[in-house]
Amino acid sequence: MGKHFQILKLDATDSTNLYLRNLLRSEDPVDYTVVMAKRQLKGRGQMGTVWESEAGKNLTFSVLKRFGALSVQHQFVLNIAISIAVCEVLKMMGVPNVKVKWPNDIMSGSTKICGILIENVLKGTFIAHSIIGIGLNVNQTNFEGLDKASSMKSITGLHFNLDEVLQKILELIKYHLSNIEAKTVGQLLPAYEETLFRKDKPSTFTSPEGDMFTAYIRRVSPSGKLVLELEDKIFKEFDLKEVSLLY
Repeated sequence: MGKHFQILKLDATDSTNLYLRNLLRSEDPVDYTVVMAKRQLKGRGQMGTVWESEAGKNLTFSVLKRFGALSVQHQFVLNIAISIAVCEVLKMMGVPNVKVKWPNDIMSGSTKICGILIENVLKGTFIAHSIIGIGLNVNQTNFEGLDKASSMKSITGLHFNLDEVLQKILELIKYHLSNIEAKTVGQLLPAYEETLFRKDKPSTFTSPEGDMFTAYIRRVSPSGKLVLELEDKIFKEFDLKEVSLLY
């Protein structure tokens, strides 16, 4: 376990991202320090959603990645690299029809099996370091009240070794981040768009005011915004706070 990864295993914590953030205040953890919790008490997803997880059945962990010269304007390269790394592992392990629901959920078919939360700490116009939080449903099979959630086990019928899945994800994250500072969002977008959930299908979205509308996901902009085609061939960019996809 843990070739070249410093892994801290906790029984329970409020949030592995928060734990790692606090660790950075008091210590100087090495690059690729990983904090993993058997039980996460207050895991949060994008926009304040709470992640439900049964103790010891899933992976909830955060990875510290330090940067020398990653500019803020290219920060979406991180979302792309992490999403693709997780997707590759899931495909390798037999999970079918794996897609990225922009910007940070990983789907199998129409169910969500993984959430990613990347928190960047900035230094001027550069990212000093990122805390990459991942919640992956592995062996949990009961998702009462969560009709859109599933797990690797529910989908494949197989039971997975958590340490093996973690190790594989860490290796692929390291691989995809290895030269990331030299990459632009534009270079990485084609691979990301190829795996976009509901791309080019008529989909229903809601605005922050609660208005519903139908549009097509066409692409992602270099700044990481979602480009939708609305009626009358109007293209519009939306960021995370401006639109959510109902599926």
